[in-house]
Amino acid sequence: MNKFISDFQSKYGLSADGVIGKNTLLKIMNVYMIPTVEATAHFVGNTYHETGAYTVFSENLNYSATGLVKTFPKYFPSAAIAEQYARQPEKIANKIYSNRMGNGNEASGDGWKFRGRGALQTTGKTNYTLLGKHLNIDLVANPESVADKYAFDSAIFYFNSNKLWTMASKVDDVSIAKVRKAVNGGKIGLEDVNAKVKYFYGLITKK
Repeated sequence: MNKFISDFQSKYGLSADGVIGKNTLLKIMNVYMIPTVEATAHFVGNTYHETGAYTVFSENLNYSATGLVKTFPKYFPSAAIAEQYARQPEKIANKIYSNRMGNGNEASGDGWKFRGRGALQTTGKTNYTLLGKHLNIDLVANPESVADKYAFDSAIFYFNSNKLWTMASKVDDVSIAKVRKAVNGGKIGLEDVNAKVKYFYGLITKK
């Protein structure tokens, strides 16, 4: 049973079996005012992929030295520098997210405090501030809530802010690729998202 989905189902009067079926998809569409069933399939397909099937809502930054050099060469240009940060997620976040996205310097701790959370990885003090204003709550003081209570809300805000609903008005390879690029910045995970979007679209339109 998927706890995130079962909690959503319980909250909105559905059978809390933790399984994403047609009724759950339609409820997500209704609750979050997603404009079409096609857009709902895109939203669920992408968030499902990004969270590892709704199981991970906070960014994993537990990199090895080799992983740091490969993934963040701008910040870790050598193995010697990477070794000083390896397997220290908080220290890594404070380095790679410092002095950008509204964050302070590395010593401020903002990188870790405002690391990626939610169904589409809201990252950076500026984005937490904007999301908080939209939800009328102080997320700067309580950023952890984006990883649970506001996981879907944060992703909906991203879709709204970046005008992705129009882009998600069809379910085909071209549309899926466009939305994926807007969500992820490239083609990472595209094959899986393509399959998931089409799968959820099949469920939500099933008679």
